[in-house]
Amino acid sequence: KKSEVSGVMAKADIKPKSIYHAKKWSDDVENLYRFQQAGYRDEVEYKQVKQVDMVECWPETGFVKKLQRRDNTFYYYDKQRECEDKEVHKVKVYVY
Repeated sequence: KKSEVSGVMAKADIKPKSIYHAKKWSDDVENLYRFQQAGYRDEVEYKQVKQVDMVECWPETGFVKKLQRRDNTFYYYDKQRECEDKEVHKVKVYVY
């Protein structure tokens, strides 16, 4: 399963309406963790800043595979879960 952010949403400068911290791990929280490690709010902001339509994901898990930071260095991620339970509460979930 892929998270679908419409192309329209990625082009416009969309700001989140609200924010909360994740309580338990999920696939979505895992991907948010990866975007936030690379210095972005989430997939929406990443697509706005980097002007890309697709984020490279692992086909097996759907987790983000590779992200480009703002300084143009790359972060590479494993197929497996990387966000440990003790890190979950630090992940910010944005509501649009």
